[in-house]
Amino acid sequence: MTTGANAKVAAIVGGGVIGGGWAARFLLNGWDVRIFDPAPESRRQIGEVIANARRTLPAIYDRALPEEGKLTFCETLEDALKQACWIQESVPERLPLKQVVHAAIATAARPDAIVGSSTSGFKPSELNDRGTKAIVAHPFNPVYLLPLVELVGDKAACERASRILRSIGMYPLIVEKEIDAHIADRLLEAVWRESLWLVKDGVATTRDIDEAIRMGLGLRFAQMGIFETYRIAGGEAGMKHFLAQFGPALKWPWTKLMDVPEYNDELVELISAQSDTQSGGYSIRELERQRDDNLVGILRALRVNKAAAGNVIAAHETSLVVDGERDGLPVTLRRQVPPSWTDYNGHMNETFYLEAGSKATDGFMERIGADEAYIARGLSYFTVESHVRYLDEVHGGDMLTATTQVLNGEGKKLHLYHRLFRGDGALAATVETLLLHTDLTARASCLPAPEVAQRLAAYAAAHKNHEKSGAGRFVGEPNKRREEAPTTA
Repeated sequence: MTTGANAKVAAIVGGGVIGGGWAARFLLNGWDVRIFDPAPESRRQIGEVIANARRTLPAIYDRALPEEGKLTFCETLEDALKQACWIQESVPERLPLKQVVHAAIATAARPDAIVGSSTSGFKPSELNDRGTKAIVAHPFNPVYLLPLVELVGDKAACERASRILRSIGMYPLIVEKEIDAHIADRLLEAVWRESLWLVKDGVATTRDIDEAIRMGLGLRFAQMGIFETYRIAGGEAGMKHFLAQFGPALKWPWTKLMDVPEYNDELVELISAQSDTQSGGYSIRELERQRDDNLVGILRALRVNKAAAGNVIAAHETSLVVDGERDGLPVTLRRQVPPSWTDYNGHMNETFYLEAGSKATDGFMERIGADEAYIARGLSYFTVESHVRYLDEVHGGDMLTATTQVLNGEGKKLHLYHRLFRGDGALAATVETLLLHTDLTARASCLPAPEVAQRLAAYAAAHKNHEKSGAGRFVGEPNKRREEAPTTA
């Protein structure tokens, strides 16, 4: 980690779920994090949030996150703000308290530091009534997984904040006009208000409402939001047809959005009792882990087509460079093993050794120029045979590193030997792969482009005398049919 004026140092003022989430997001993206929270349980609570983040944030990516920064718990606000270029206030949602805290921050902070508030409802003009210069930087829980951050306030400060947030894999949404509760919470409040009425009036239970969301509209909204969802609902005629068909319903007495149910002990008891029945068999930490694992799956699914939040992840991953050498061979894969790769025995399932080898092949292809741009030209390599040797156990959370040796790179053929190492240096597996260069349009093998062939030849020459223990186990070379029309991608 660098030190001094250009260091990546974030100060978190106020811990809890949100502050701990901010700490985790910065920490796991290589920032040093300094935390000030005098609450007796803050270290434990923040530590548990960071532990959840270490388990799940790396699982979104196929490349390793940067080396983790240094975490420091500070005894004073002034100590926490030392050298911080980003300061995030996450104290309880009470305006007088936030105003006092921001006045104290302004006294001790670097003049060029960005000061963000996690407030879900207050406007910058309210936060800064004492002459401070905070912006709203409102995240969503869990902060370490969900990319959205609503930014409200000084335009120049919000632009600077946007650049930093994008560098740690978040999606900054600049709100052009300040308004109570910003954008997302106003939408959430409308759904929440209507949900309370449905429970109070006995129309639905808390479970019924949650099922309606997670089995239907929630799945659609995760990928398309509300306007694109309704555009599709309009059929080929699109949004105009939808508005013409359903617009009049807005005047029907369907909702009670403008009315609020009396928030009394009876309503609190009704909601709490139903909620306990619904999910009280699990602890909060168990529910958090279920939520996080599900979010990882959803985010990775969105990432495949670079849709919605998945596009943010794909863009951030391009900044996570895999390079360097080990034992004289190029490193082509470096990533943490996600929980989804493990089986009932608690170690990495055999299927994912092959997937790791496939990702290492992709990493090597990038090195020789057979990357996304090359594939877009209609050229690539197809796998026609693989051989895996399982040498040692790998567990969820282990760091997995792969090196790649070229055994043969002549003509159409690419014969690779991947070594998969655990974080402790143990050789966990080898994956030997034979590929053929292919014309994607003709779906037939062909010679690689000259620039790719040249780079490949250089690697092959460099690896010619490298130790080959365990390699070359294929029964035979691909037959004529395979060379003409490889079928395994």
